[in-house]
Amino acid sequence: MEGAFPDRAAAGKLLAEKLQQYAGRDDVIVLGLPRGGVPVAYEVARVLRVPLDVFIVRKLGVPGFEELAVGAIASGGVRVLNDDVARALPNANEIIEAVTQREIAELQRREQEYRDGRSSPQIENRTVILIDDGLATGATMRAAVKALRQRGAAKIVVAVPVGPPDTCKEFEDEADEVVCASAPEFFQAVGQYYDDFSQTTDEEVRELLARSVEDRSTSA
Repeated sequence: MEGAFPDRAAAGKLLAEKLQQYAGRDDVIVLGLPRGGVPVAYEVARVLRVPLDVFIVRKLGVPGFEELAVGAIASGGVRVLNDDVARALPNANEIIEAVTQREIAELQRREQEYRDGRSSPQIENRTVILIDDGLATGATMRAAVKALRQRGAAKIVVAVPVGPPDTCKEFEDEADEVVCASAPEFFQAVGQYYDDFSQTTDEEVRELLARSVEDRSTSA
């Protein structure tokens, strides 16, 4: 299917147009959900001239059906469960605990790899624009919103290039503002709305974070 966006960078530039009211503000930070959300978030942060960082969330996939999320975890020990999926699993508690422990290890690895010794960003009393390359079930984004609330964000803006209308609407109750650039009625998967939806690598995430710091020091 012909995608709505050529790639994640193009999607980020379009998303930035819808977030212009946050441009150049000292209290704003853009957080990308690794990995795929980071190329989108990089373009938004660049256009708005605000800092970029990552907020690491790991989906809890059902063993053997990893694309099906039973929940998600985020930095700071937050876990959000998809009750409908959990109820359908035999031995749900054991499965969820095993998957959680595995994903905690991966979350901690990514924290170390992406930050390269930098401390996690200051969230308290700031406006956070939280970005992914799209919404599907919303479990990952939901965990991120909950974790950022716990860390004292003043305002949380969920911004994505594409998502199903019902999921985008659900976030209106959870975030302070929701920007879904495209909400097609017959949504199936995020990837169908991109011409290039190749996997973002850890190296690309590190490069974009470093380039964002460089961009800001050059324009300062």
